[in-house]
Amino acid sequence: MTLTELNNLSPEEAEHFFSQTCAAQRWITKMQSQRPYANIPSVVQQAKLHWQDMEKEDVLQAFDAHPMIGDMSSLREKYASTKDMASHEQDGASQADEATLQALQKLNLAYKEKHGFIFIICASGLSAKTMLEEIEKRIDNTTATEIDIASEEQIKITMLRLLKGLSDE
Repeated sequence: MTLTELNNLSPEEAEHFFSQTCAAQRWITKMQSQRPYANIPSVVQQAKLHWQDMEKEDVLQAFDAHPMIGDMSSLREKYASTKDMASHEQDGASQADEATLQALQKLNLAYKEKHGFIFIICASGLSAKTMLEEIEKRIDNTTATEIDIASEEQIKITMLRLLKGLSDE
Protein backbone atom coordinates (compact mmCIF):
# COMPACT_ATOMS: atom_id res chain seq x y z
CA MET A 1 0.00 0.00 0.00
CA THR A 2 1.30 3.44 -0.81
CA LEU A 3 1.27 6.28 1.69
CA THR A 4 -1.33 8.10 -0.41
CA GLU A 5 -3.57 5.03 -0.29
CA LEU A 6 -3.13 4.78 3.49
CA ASN A 7 -3.96 8.45 3.92
CA ASN A 8 -7.12 8.06 1.81
CA LEU A 9 -8.52 4.97 3.56
CA SER A 10 -11.67 5.27 5.64
CA PRO A 11 -10.98 5.29 9.40
CA GLU A 12 -12.14 1.65 9.62
CA GLU A 13 -9.91 0.57 6.74
CA ALA A 14 -6.92 2.42 8.22
CA GLU A 15 -7.52 0.77 11.60
CA HIS A 16 -7.57 -2.59 9.83
CA PHE A 17 -4.23 -1.79 8.16
CA PHE A 18 -2.62 -0.78 11.45
CA SER A 19 -4.12 -3.78 13.27
CA GLN A 20 -2.03 -6.01 11.02
CA THR A 21 1.12 -4.42 12.39
CA CYS A 22 0.26 -4.28 16.10
CA ALA A 23 -2.80 -5.49 18.01
CA ALA A 24 -2.88 -2.82 20.73
CA GLN A 25 -6.21 -1.12 20.01
CA ARG A 26 -5.24 2.21 21.58
CA TRP A 27 -2.09 2.31 19.41
CA ILE A 28 -4.15 1.43 16.31
CA THR A 29 -6.61 4.25 17.02
CA LYS A 30 -3.81 6.77 17.58
CA MET A 31 -2.07 5.76 14.34
CA GLN A 32 -5.29 6.02 12.36
CA SER A 33 -6.17 9.41 13.83
CA GLN A 34 -2.75 10.91 12.94
CA ARG A 35 -3.40 10.63 9.23
CA PRO A 36 -2.56 12.08 6.81
CA TYR A 37 1.13 11.30 7.07
CA ALA A 38 3.62 13.38 5.10
CA ASN A 39 6.00 10.49 4.41
CA ILE A 40 6.93 7.00 5.54
CA PRO A 41 9.52 8.21 8.08
CA SER A 42 6.74 10.21 9.77
CA VAL A 43 4.62 7.05 10.03
CA VAL A 44 7.58 5.27 11.66
CA GLN A 45 8.22 8.20 14.02
CA GLN A 46 4.59 8.37 15.13
CA ALA A 47 4.42 4.60 15.57
CA LYS A 48 7.39 4.71 17.94
CA LEU A 49 6.08 7.76 19.82
CA HIS A 50 2.63 6.24 20.29
CA TRP A 51 4.13 2.94 21.42
CA GLN A 52 6.00 4.80 24.19
CA ASP A 53 2.60 6.09 25.44
CA MET A 54 1.11 2.62 25.80
CA GLU A 55 0.10 1.36 29.23
CA LYS A 56 0.78 -2.16 30.48
CA GLU A 57 -2.69 -3.31 29.35
CA ASP A 58 -2.03 -2.06 25.80
CA VAL A 59 1.33 -3.80 25.66
CA LEU A 60 -0.16 -7.06 26.92
CA GLN A 61 -2.95 -6.77 24.33
CA ALA A 62 -0.29 -6.57 21.61
CA PHE A 63 1.58 -9.54 23.08
CA ASP A 64 -1.58 -11.62 23.20
CA ALA A 65 -1.98 -11.48 19.43
CA HIS A 66 1.33 -13.25 18.82
CA PRO A 67 1.65 -16.95 18.25
CA MET A 68 3.93 -18.90 20.53
CA ILE A 69 7.39 -19.28 18.96
CA GLY A 70 7.75 -22.73 17.49
CA ASP A 71 4.07 -23.68 17.79
CA MET A 72 3.25 -24.16 14.10
CA SER A 73 -0.51 -24.65 14.60
CA SER A 74 -0.61 -21.46 16.69
CA LEU A 75 1.35 -19.69 13.96
CA ARG A 76 -1.17 -20.66 11.30
CA GLU A 77 -4.16 -19.66 13.46
CA LYS A 78 -2.86 -16.35 14.77
CA TYR A 79 -1.22 -15.27 11.51
CA ALA A 80 -4.36 -15.84 9.43
CA SER A 81 -5.31 -12.14 9.49
CA THR A 82 -1.76 -10.79 9.27
CA LYS A 83 -0.16 -13.40 7.02
CA ASP A 84 1.00 -10.89 4.40
CA MET A 85 2.83 -8.55 6.77
CA ALA A 86 3.86 -11.21 9.28
CA SER A 87 4.99 -13.84 6.80
CA HIS A 88 8.45 -15.27 7.32
CA GLU A 89 8.79 -13.78 10.83
CA GLN A 90 9.37 -17.19 12.36
CA ASP A 91 11.12 -18.93 9.48
CA GLY A 92 13.88 -19.96 11.88
CA ALA A 93 11.37 -21.88 13.97
CA SER A 94 9.72 -23.46 10.94
CA GLN A 95 13.07 -24.90 9.87
CA ALA A 96 14.10 -26.17 13.32
CA ASP A 97 14.61 -29.77 14.28
CA GLU A 98 12.01 -31.47 16.47
CA ALA A 99 14.14 -31.38 19.65
CA THR A 100 14.64 -27.62 19.37
CA LEU A 101 10.93 -27.06 18.72
CA GLN A 102 10.01 -29.17 21.73
CA ALA A 103 12.49 -27.27 23.92
CA LEU A 104 11.08 -23.95 22.65
CA GLN A 105 7.54 -25.07 23.36
CA LYS A 106 8.41 -26.33 26.85
CA LEU A 107 10.20 -23.11 27.76
CA ASN A 108 7.45 -20.99 26.21
CA LEU A 109 4.88 -22.70 28.41
CA ALA A 110 7.05 -22.20 31.49
CA TYR A 111 7.66 -18.57 30.50
CA LYS A 112 3.94 -17.93 30.05
CA GLU A 113 3.15 -19.55 33.39
CA LYS A 114 5.74 -17.38 35.13
CA HIS A 115 5.11 -14.05 33.38
CA GLY A 116 1.50 -14.32 32.21
CA PHE A 117 2.25 -13.80 28.51
CA ILE A 118 4.19 -15.64 25.83
CA PHE A 119 7.84 -14.99 25.07
CA ILE A 120 8.10 -12.06 22.64
CA ILE A 121 11.12 -11.66 20.41
CA CYS A 122 11.59 -10.11 16.99
CA ALA A 123 12.29 -13.46 15.37
CA SER A 124 12.97 -12.15 11.87
CA GLY A 125 16.28 -13.59 10.72
CA LEU A 126 16.85 -15.56 13.93
CA SER A 127 17.43 -19.29 14.03
CA ALA A 128 15.43 -21.47 16.37
CA LYS A 129 18.64 -22.12 18.30
CA THR A 130 19.13 -18.37 18.83
CA MET A 131 15.51 -17.97 19.98
CA LEU A 132 15.97 -20.90 22.37
CA GLU A 133 19.13 -19.31 23.79
CA GLU A 134 17.26 -16.00 24.27
CA ILE A 135 14.33 -17.54 26.11
CA GLU A 136 16.78 -19.46 28.31
CA LYS A 137 18.50 -16.14 29.18
CA ARG A 138 15.27 -14.22 29.79
CA ILE A 139 12.99 -16.71 31.55
CA ASP A 140 14.40 -15.95 35.01
CA ASN A 141 13.98 -12.17 34.65
CA THR A 142 11.30 -10.42 36.67
CA THR A 143 7.99 -9.94 34.92
CA ALA A 144 8.49 -6.15 34.95
CA THR A 145 11.85 -6.57 33.21
CA GLU A 146 10.32 -8.95 30.69
CA ILE A 147 7.49 -6.54 29.90
CA ASP A 148 10.11 -3.88 29.16
CA ILE A 149 12.23 -6.19 26.99
CA ALA A 150 9.23 -7.67 25.19
CA SER A 151 7.85 -4.18 24.59
CA GLU A 152 11.10 -3.25 22.80
CA GLU A 153 10.83 -6.45 20.76
CA GLN A 154 7.20 -5.64 19.95
CA ILE A 155 8.06 -2.24 18.45
CA LYS A 156 10.76 -3.89 16.32
CA ILE A 157 8.14 -6.34 15.02
CA THR A 158 5.69 -3.50 14.42
CA MET A 159 8.29 -1.51 12.48
CA LEU A 160 9.09 -4.49 10.26
CA ARG A 161 5.40 -5.00 9.52
CA LEU A 162 4.75 -1.31 8.88
CA LEU A 163 7.62 -1.03 6.46
CA LYS A 164 6.64 -4.28 4.75
CA GLY A 165 3.05 -3.04 4.41
CA LEU A 166 3.93 0.39 3.03
CA SER A 167 5.63 1.15 -0.24
CA ASP A 168 6.97 4.32 -1.74
CA GLU A 169 4.65 6.14 -4.13
